[in-house]
Amino acid sequence: METGRGEQQSAESESYAFAEETWTPTTRPTRIRSPSQSSLAYSESFYQPGSRPRRVSPLTLRPLPEPHLRPTSLRTQDISYLLTGVFQNLYTAEVIGEEVSASLIKARGSEDARHEEFVDQLQQIRELYKQRLDEVEMLERHIIQARARALAEKERAMHQAEVQVLEPFIKMPPVKTIFRWCVDNELLQKHHLICPNDYYSDTVPFCSAPKGAFVPGYSKLTFSCEKRSVPKKELTKKLACRKMPSQSEEETDYTMDSLTWDSSFKGKLRSRATKTGSLKNKNWMNHLRVPQRQLERLLLARMESRNRFLKNPRFFPPNTPFGGTSLLFPPKKPALIGEFQDGELEESCADTPMFLAKPSIAFFTDYEIGQVYEMVISLQNTTSTSRHLRVLPPSTPYFALGLGMFPGKGGMVAPGMTCQYTVQFFPDCLGDFDDFILVETQSAHTLLIPLQARRLPPVLTLSPVLDCGYCLIGGMKMTRFICKNVGFSVGKFCIMPKKSWPPPSFRAVATIGFVEQPPFGILPSVFELAPGQAVLFLPTSLGRAEQTFIIVCDNCQIKELVTTGIGQLVALDLIYVSGEKSQLEPGELTDLTAQHFIRFEPENLQSTASKLLIIRNATHVELAFRWQIVKPNLRPLIPGETYSLDSIKSHPDRETAFSITPDMGALKPHTDHEFLLSFSPREHRDFHSVLQMVLEEGYAVGHDPSYSVDDVIVLEIEVKGSVEPFQVLLEPYALIIPGENYVGMNVKKDFKMWNNSRSAIRYTWGKISDCHIVEVEPCTGTIEPSEVEDFQLNFTGGVPGPTSQSLLCEIKDSPSPVVLHVEAAFKGPALVIDVSALQFGLLRLGQRATNSIQIRNVSQLPATWSMEESRVCLQERQEGVSPVMLARGATPPPDPHRSRVTHVLCEPWNCCWCLQSVEAGEETPACHLPVYAEVQEPYVYLQSSQVEVTNLYLGVPTKTPVALINGTLLPTQFHWGKLLGLQASFCTAKVSPRRGTLGPREERQFSLELTAHTQDELMDLALPCNVLGMKEPLVLGISGKPQGLQVAIAISTEDSDSSAELWPGHPERLHLDFGSAVPLRTRVNRQLILTNCSPIQTPFTLKFEYFGSPANSLRQKPSLPDMPPALLKMARMRELLAKREQLEFMESMLSHGKGAAFFPHLSQGVLGAHQQLGIDLTACANMWGEYWDSLICTVGDLPPAVIPVHMAVVGCPISSHRTAHYTTDQIQKEPVVRFGTQVSGGDTVTRILRLSNSSPCDIRLDWETYAPEAREDRLLELLVSYGPPFPLRDQAGNGLLCPETPESSSSFWSPSPSDVPKSSREAAQSAEGGSSAGTSQEIISVTLQGREGVPSDQLFSISPKQVVVPARGSSTIRISFTPVVLGPDVLHKVECTGSALGSMSLDDEVERELPGRRRRLQGSAVGPVRLHLHGYVRPAQLSVELDSGGSVVFWHQASDLIPEQRCAGVLSELVTTRHLKLTNTTEIPHYFRLLVSRPFSVSQDGVSRSHRAPGPSWKQQCKEGTAAAGKQLVLYPQENMLVNVSFSLSLELLSYQKLPADQMLSGVDIQQSASGEKKMVFTQNLLLEYSNQTTQVVPLRAVVAVPELQLSTSWVDFGTCFVNQGRIREVYLMNLSGSRSYWAVLTGQQEPDKDPVAFRVTPSSGLLEARPVNAPPTSVPLQVSFTARSCELYESTLVVEGVLGEKSGTLRLRGRGSYDEKYASPY
Repeated sequence: METGRGEQQSAESESYAFAEETWTPTTRPTRIRSPSQSSLAYSESFYQPGSRPRRVSPLTLRPLPEPHLRPTSLRTQDISYLLTGVFQNLYTAEVIGEEVSASLIKARGSEDARHEEFVDQLQQIRELYKQRLDEVEMLERHIIQARARALAEKERAMHQAEVQVLEPFIKMPPVKTIFRWCVDNELLQKHHLICPNDYYSDTVPFCSAPKGAFVPGYSKLTFSCEKRSVPKKELTKKLACRKMPSQSEEETDYTMDSLTWDSSFKGKLRSRATKTGSLKNKNWMNHLRVPQRQLERLLLARMESRNRFLKNPRFFPPNTPFGGTSLLFPPKKPALIGEFQDGELEESCADTPMFLAKPSIAFFTDYEIGQVYEMVISLQNTTSTSRHLRVLPPSTPYFALGLGMFPGKGGMVAPGMTCQYTVQFFPDCLGDFDDFILVETQSAHTLLIPLQARRLPPVLTLSPVLDCGYCLIGGMKMTRFICKNVGFSVGKFCIMPKKSWPPPSFRAVATIGFVEQPPFGILPSVFELAPGQAVLFLPTSLGRAEQTFIIVCDNCQIKELVTTGIGQLVALDLIYVSGEKSQLEPGELTDLTAQHFIRFEPENLQSTASKLLIIRNATHVELAFRWQIVKPNLRPLIPGETYSLDSIKSHPDRETAFSITPDMGALKPHTDHEFLLSFSPREHRDFHSVLQMVLEEGYAVGHDPSYSVDDVIVLEIEVKGSVEPFQVLLEPYALIIPGENYVGMNVKKDFKMWNNSRSAIRYTWGKISDCHIVEVEPCTGTIEPSEVEDFQLNFTGGVPGPTSQSLLCEIKDSPSPVVLHVEAAFKGPALVIDVSALQFGLLRLGQRATNSIQIRNVSQLPATWSMEESRVCLQERQEGVSPVMLARGATPPPDPHRSRVTHVLCEPWNCCWCLQSVEAGEETPACHLPVYAEVQEPYVYLQSSQVEVTNLYLGVPTKTPVALINGTLLPTQFHWGKLLGLQASFCTAKVSPRRGTLGPREERQFSLELTAHTQDELMDLALPCNVLGMKEPLVLGISGKPQGLQVAIAISTEDSDSSAELWPGHPERLHLDFGSAVPLRTRVNRQLILTNCSPIQTPFTLKFEYFGSPANSLRQKPSLPDMPPALLKMARMRELLAKREQLEFMESMLSHGKGAAFFPHLSQGVLGAHQQLGIDLTACANMWGEYWDSLICTVGDLPPAVIPVHMAVVGCPISSHRTAHYTTDQIQKEPVVRFGTQVSGGDTVTRILRLSNSSPCDIRLDWETYAPEAREDRLLELLVSYGPPFPLRDQAGNGLLCPETPESSSSFWSPSPSDVPKSSREAAQSAEGGSSAGTSQEIISVTLQGREGVPSDQLFSISPKQVVVPARGSSTIRISFTPVVLGPDVLHKVECTGSALGSMSLDDEVERELPGRRRRLQGSAVGPVRLHLHGYVRPAQLSVELDSGGSVVFWHQASDLIPEQRCAGVLSELVTTRHLKLTNTTEIPHYFRLLVSRPFSVSQDGVSRSHRAPGPSWKQQCKEGTAAAGKQLVLYPQENMLVNVSFSLSLELLSYQKLPADQMLSGVDIQQSASGEKKMVFTQNLLLEYSNQTTQVVPLRAVVAVPELQLSTSWVDFGTCFVNQGRIREVYLMNLSGSRSYWAVLTGQQEPDKDPVAFRVTPSSGLLEARPVNAPPTSVPLQVSFTARSCELYESTLVVEGVLGEKSGTLRLRGRGSYDEKYASPY
């Protein structure tokens, strides 16, 4: 993480040295590169093939796959074929090819602007693409040339490093590469490629620095060698005086730019080498004489000849005479005999590298926490000799090294081959990681492979100081700071207080909300890359506040953030209030907490008073406020008493009359703000409220509303206001009009109204106009305060009498109106009648009656009156003229007047009516006088004068009701007469009662009984009724239609009715259909329903014309079987007896042999009046076909009804005895012929099947077998046959000549043919045409039917193919099954299915068709006889039962080869035996052999002689009495045998664990778990080879636990110790496997070897027990002691080996001696 520009540059320079470049992730090329192009990105840089980090699962590590090798060269590393194989067209296909691009560019000039723009961009992209390709080719050419120069220089250096020594070297010097000096680093950096300067930090000159002479320890002679080889020691002393480097070697130690050496330079070297070799040291020659010198030379030659043997080049450095050559550097020319090269040349040979690492640096980028990354490092042997190497793992826990993958066995790497190691990277943070891997070889220098992990840090644009500004104390201010990541990677950050750094864990400091450090809080505390940063400021004190936070990135970089802010107190002042200053009254209660008091003057309702307030904000903070109005807290306090905060309650005043504007907003810093306080009362009461200014939530503007802080009240203003009513005064307040005024006279009166209110009033006077008219002028207006207005009252009387009125004046916004009370009196004329009602009594029709009344005027005014009948009474009687004679006149006061009323009775009148007798004038209301009279005459009438008699049938009496009604109150006599009319002689009528008297208003019912003796419609009949007192008699008209016999016939199924017709009517519509698919030998029931729709009783008969069954079918009852009565009561037995009864019933019906029968359960009877009778009709058939018949139904004297009958029967009358059974409930099941389970390739199995014919016809069957077809798209098949499809055949199967085809006798006159296939009808028509010609001809028939399968006789076959089953007889056929031969891969039994179809034909023409009665199809037109054939074929297989162990698994430990007594030595072989039980669960014997390979074996010692198969040499084997493996055995059905299976464990098997993976034997698997347990798993198959050449496999498995030893450490460094003082270190030897291990410690050579043994270990051998299950490994402590003998560095190696082939463990020891006493141990 970087926080500044300077920090960003420093971080970039330290991590990647990519100055002024932008790093982008490497992506794959979009097109296939050429071999030269693909080698560019993977040349000498650390980004080699296979070195790219890949992400793997964080939980499991998959093993590396086998490397896919392909021919490559040193000049190219093409991987395009891999990309093509993985991505295919996605990688190779071009979106827009070169040809398409060229064509688009050439064809320019389109009018489409977008197309032209596209072509321009395409041309630019193509030019850029060509430019990039040219640059790639240039870079590729440059890198190839640089590699060639470097390779030539390496070969030259290898030739120079060759030396000839007498003693072998153990290590080989490395060869330094000069590729970094041959390549242009600036050119590579310019094109964003990795150059050598990126991974080389030191600057190396062209020429190597001179090195001093150094004699390694392995070149020194041991003590014993010095004692025995004194001459060689002297020779060694001579060799110690080595010469300085020759001039030729100095001249050649520089870098050559050419690819090859110059020939002249080679000649120069050769000449100088010869000259140098010719020099002789003549000093030693002077000490010996010539003969002695010759003798010494002879002795030396002899000694050298004895020691000449082929030396292993593995123990010599490369480019030496015996050490082989290096594949990178050319070999050196050998020096002259007798001369030795100097030490510098020896060191150059020792520096020759043996292994080359690819990549040279393991580099990881773009990693994440919790993931696991892998990279493969390849180590290539650059010498011509197979070499060993040792790789030391990384020291940090972030890198891990996997097991190596070697190309051969033994951990050796062949020349030019590579071994691979997987480096795993486990980052726990996103920081930088560095480590290395050491590769120890025979070279003098250890190969170091750096491991680096770098991730570009994120860069945040966040200021180091976050200033929050001003905030109120106790308030909250939210300030947002934008934070952006402008770096090249995504980072995760955590913010914490500085005092919490460093945290024990990030989970302890990471919070979901704010990270708090009072008074500051920062959100979010943990974020990946947030768009903004919010700082919360909550000051608690005045002054400046400052806190420091630490922001930590996930790449372990930190930065300090300083948050600052200033806390302030709220300072608000009310500096101005308009109007007079409000003063409190003595003893007035006020709010306890209010700071200011404002009182309004009393106001009227709906008026408004306002005051101006000015409030000043004296702080530096912009305050967000709102006003709230609450009820005051009123409480009287004693002087000196204070209130508590708990007693302060804040209740919103929702009924207040005060308001303030603005009610919310923000107070600017140091600014005066104006507010308008208004008082608008809406109710008549006193108002008392408190205005509170509340600072909302965080007090300051800009806070986050999601984080709320309690509101704070900063200003309280107490306000009071009162309401007074409108003061309105009427002068006078009431008006009283004296005296009585006449009705209709207008009286005027004046009055005034005063407005004494504080505001103007608006008035509206009401008006009264119901009886009297009262109104005020003016009626509406406005009166200003303290003013008066004059008004005038107008009063007009409407009715006589005193009145008191209240006139209302509505004052706007006043709750109560102003009332003006007015009183007055009015008067008018008055008349009085002396009687209350006029009574005429009971009168007769036509009688006249007169009566008189007296009218008197009681007032002082004259009155005129008139008398007339009320209009309401006239309207009720619907009369225009009243029958009452009326009068009118005038009556002066105070004289009375008498008037006469006369009533004329000209018509019946039986109700009362009223006279409007008095009218005193327009002002006096009318007076009503009731008049009563009762007039009547005799009146009787019929309720209905015409009667229509329904349900009238011939000869059946029918009753009908008749009603007479008396319409008066007088009793009346009546008498019924005789029947009158033209048809009276054909009918008889009788009324009951015939005579009598009707009471007043009586209604009487009479019964009229009419009997008709004709079926003609009755229209001329009348019955008179004479009434006393009436002039004309009453006449009752009679009509009706007599009906005859009516019967309805309905035919229904068992579920619902199908048809219903009246009879006589349309009987031809009736149709009795028993079904179009009636199964054979199944009863079908229909019901014939006869309904008598008339009350006439009649007989009936039923009869079927042709297929009627015998009449005694129902009479024949089956006899009960002879069995106990208890058995007959069983439900199952009763069910069987019922089925037997039904079968016998059908047999009785079909006894006439016609193939079908119809039977009515009731053939004759009597149908009663209105009776519905259901008669069951039963049909059954025992032969297929279509049947027609007629049902004759005769009812009474009605004509017979002929009902057509139809039934189509389907089914097969042929049944097999195997599965033949008949039921009356369901269709008979198709028979299945089962052949059971047969052995593959066995003999043919035959079944005999008897076929029975239950029909009365001989049926010929033509059989054909079919095999199921796998294809599902074949559903139909088209069959074309010439001639009869199924002709008669002889015994040989040849067709016989038929005189007539089966279809030739078909006729087509039959009604309603059944569901016959179209092809059959066409064939029948063709046959009819042929028969009419009189000659039999062959026809071509075409049949379309469902596909049954493939005709085949291989699996199933039937003989004979054609068979005739006689009527009610049986025949037999043979069905054969030939088992198929199954393949060797079939392990389970195979189902074999098939079907056999027997096409049915009728050879008798009469049986085929009877015109008009029956018709039977045959051949393909009728369903065949179907047999399902089923069988199983299974391979020869035995049931294998294992012993009590549960499976054939052998569990061993490698330590089982060592007995308890170790002195006996290691066993060569250990045999373990298990038992197998073989059981033959089939019904056939099995012949087989037992075969198995080592290390498993099988023996049949427990096999009895009865299980051995007889054969040609069986007698000889019986004499020998042994049964070796591979002998044929037999196991009979339901028998078993025991077989012994053994496993042989030996040391040879244990040696297989050292084989490489590619050389591992088949059946051997080495398994090693994550805990270190190692097992060898051997798998083989025990083969049971049967006589039919099939085999059965029994898996065998053996698991051997192999010891796995591991040391707790591989390096023990004792440090510096005091001489002759021992130091002890403890190392644990662990056994990771489940097998015991016998181990021993071997001590390697110690350096220096001249001193006594400095390192010792105890114990040196022992037994390590096996590791228990689910327990830690067993271990034994090894005490390693070190005693320094001198002040030198001691090194040695301990090797722990086991006797069972365990992998040895190596422990490297190191220690240094010192004479300094500070290293002496005090203990």
